[in-house]
Amino acid sequence: MKMGVILGNRGFFADSLCLEGRKRLLSVLRDHGIEPVILPEDYGTYGSVQSTADALACADLFRSEREDIAGIIVSLPNFGDEKSVLRVLREFDKPVPILVHAFADRLGQLDYEHRRDAFCGKISVCNNLYQAGIPFSLTQRHTVDPETDDFARDLMNFAAVCRVVRAVRGARIGLLGMRPGDFNTVRFSEKILERHAVSVEPLELSDVIEGVRALPDADTVVQDNLKELASYMAWETVPKDSRLKLAKLLVIYRRWVREQGLSAAAVQCWDALQRHLGINPCLVMSVLSQERVPAACESDVAGALSMLILQAASEQPSALVDWNNNVDSDPDRVVLFHCGNFACDAYHTGSTTPSVSFPQILASTLGSENTYGAIEGRLKPGPVTFARIATDDATGRLRAYTAEGTITEDTLETFGSWGVAQVSDLQTLMQHICRHGFEHHVAINLSASAAGIVEALTTYLGWDVYSHQ
Repeated sequence: MKMGVILGNRGFFADSLCLEGRKRLLSVLRDHGIEPVILPEDYGTYGSVQSTADALACADLFRSEREDIAGIIVSLPNFGDEKSVLRVLREFDKPVPILVHAFADRLGQLDYEHRRDAFCGKISVCNNLYQAGIPFSLTQRHTVDPETDDFARDLMNFAAVCRVVRAVRGARIGLLGMRPGDFNTVRFSEKILERHAVSVEPLELSDVIEGVRALPDADTVVQDNLKELASYMAWETVPKDSRLKLAKLLVIYRRWVREQGLSAAAVQCWDALQRHLGINPCLVMSVLSQERVPAACESDVAGALSMLILQAASEQPSALVDWNNNVDSDPDRVVLFHCGNFACDAYHTGSTTPSVSFPQILASTLGSENTYGAIEGRLKPGPVTFARIATDDATGRLRAYTAEGTITEDTLETFGSWGVAQVSDLQTLMQHICRHGFEHHVAINLSASAAGIVEALTTYLGWDVYSHQ
């Protein structure tokens, strides 16, 4: 990730503070995999910005890397010049996240050579940004040394913010088939999403069905996919005919993703594919999610976008689940469930290694012979983040909620893909979901990523977000 760096300076402070601050900050950024875009050290006062000329030079540099810069860090080794910082951002004129950072003073070093006054300067910079209507992020501590764990957390959270904003702006969500007729809950507004730079690219389900039927069994890509799926997950119980059709379906899905440049996909996973092809698409959707093209069930476009946001924040694959069952009388635990399209990385691989089978609920009406392709397995234990986006037609806005919890070690005698989650004060979250008309689907990611998501969606995208603490 590339980030622009504005090194603020004010001339009547010691110039040596800029050189020292520059070296310390850039070293930390590179250690965390961030490539800084900053004026060279031999420009002006160690590449700092303290005048109109400096600001224009910095903005020119940023424009030369415009497509790659995902965010900007404003760092103040001393008080800084707030007007110059603002000028850079106005001239650059790209709406990326901005992190304002200030170096800390030491009480024993308040002489001229060491005095920073960045504590005060940061307030001035933020005041100017606020006046200009430019959104920005802050470190948790008002002043913080870049080498500290506190700043490392701030930096990683800011990187997540940048990834989420970049992923959402210009996202292309593929919609394969209309929603299942019985599921009003996954309705969404394509126009509201478009207003927020998220486009929906539909595909007729009949095109997919005919595409699968037209592929020869001996096709090289089909045969390669057969080998890939066999190594992806255990599927010994799946009939050979079903395996072949799943391999063909993967060819069609990947072609669709590639040709349309899709960021994520929402698939009508029942019951047309079962009736016309005799397979469940879960395994193929799992592969797409593993390849970082989140694939949501039941034509849930907003669910696919929720998965994409979680993936961007954590850089790990996401899944879509039902808030499905209570856990006896425990108010803070819940069973998460779906037929089985989680990315391979999400499954527990201990005594319950995932395997491809058929979904018992769908098979009860459609027949097991027509539904092979779902995955049996449990989520691996550890941290989990929940997120859900909804288009609110009544207000014309996008709404969302996030929460964090833990996937527990609980085991269940059940089928499908599942996990038990523990969420503090779960009942309050359920009240919020029901009262505000959210869907029964929720996207999950096996990470602790809520903070970056909330900051991205509220500060930079302007969405209404409930953060469940």
